[in-house]
Amino acid sequence: MKALGIILAGGNSSRMRSLSEKRAISAMPVGCSYRSIDFTLSNMTNSHIQTVAVLSQYNARSLNEHLNSSKYWNFGRKQGGLFLFTPTVTADNSWWYRGTADAMWQNIDFLKRRHEPYVVIASGDCIYKMDFNPVLDYHIQKGADITVVCAKMPEGDDISRFGTVIVDADGLITNFEEKPMMAHSNVVSTGVYLMRRRKLIELLEQCNSEGRYNFVTDILVRYMGMKKIFGYTMDTYWSNIATVEAYFQTNMDFLKADVRNHFFRGEQKIYSKVQDLPPAKFNVGSSVTNSLVGSGTIVNSRVEDSVLFKKVFVGNNSHIKNSIILDGAYIGDNVHVENCIVESGETLLSDTNYIGENEIRVVSENNNRYGV
Repeated sequence: MKALGIILAGGNSSRMRSLSEKRAISAMPVGCSYRSIDFTLSNMTNSHIQTVAVLSQYNARSLNEHLNSSKYWNFGRKQGGLFLFTPTVTADNSWWYRGTADAMWQNIDFLKRRHEPYVVIASGDCIYKMDFNPVLDYHIQKGADITVVCAKMPEGDDISRFGTVIVDADGLITNFEEKPMMAHSNVVSTGVYLMRRRKLIELLEQCNSEGRYNFVTDILVRYMGMKKIFGYTMDTYWSNIATVEAYFQTNMDFLKADVRNHFFRGEQKIYSKVQDLPPAKFNVGSSVTNSLVGSGTIVNSRVEDSVLFKKVFVGNNSHIKNSIILDGAYIGDNVHVENCIVESGETLLSDTNYIGENEIRVVSENNNRYGV
């Protein structure tokens, strides 16, 4: 594919509560064995995009460690490859990224040095599986300046945290509202955009000269009606994990056979950084139903309708129900966990209860595992 990939992975969300205190949202564990950014990176490599730039900023250590070798996503190559850009202090600029457009503008020299005619811009906090080649064909066919990949949201979903679009019969976007209080459409932007590289450079330089820093409000919304902005609607699974509730539900969706088959069967794979861990072990007395259990995990008790990530330990006579247990968590004996997300490396002491009553509870108590 004759396109360059840019992944915006620098954002933070207060709606993630304490989960974003340890890592960027793009580095959040998903689906038992993956990170959020793995899905976007896999979409890029499966679309035969050979050069991808990841723009990171907030709490990026975990993300940077995850991306320390590009070979896992097939970007270990002499031509192209995976590039990781963080804010850099120079003689001319000492700003952190002030917005999505500013993040790309601060790395505009990279865009100018590339030769690919098109750019695919995507967010690192969305879970989906997509080939970008049909989007490029659609973009060329329509003669678009910008193509926005859209998705129809189910009834009842919180649409106010997305950009909503209205698309006419020809696919032209006639209205774009960023995070409206009252949405007039259930079609939302997925945060995936395709445009010519030279057009992007031109728009970024114009934005910066006017002191504008956000790609959506200062390019998409501002140039609506002046540029030909088309919508390409995807009809497969898509989720943004930037709230605790959405993150929880996305992981629970992987307990559904149709979602697992969509992501993990077929020619296009989802790739991730591989760890050399032993298989999960289920000791005598354990009972696991409708759950995902990661490598290196040891289970001695009852687990149902839950996702246990890597290197989790579950003690005796405990009960894990409708919960997410992140990497390296230790669950003691006689512990009841329900409707919770247990932070990575967390210790739940024996004879304790953790239950989310009216909302998903995030358990992050920093207990001393070896002090009792």
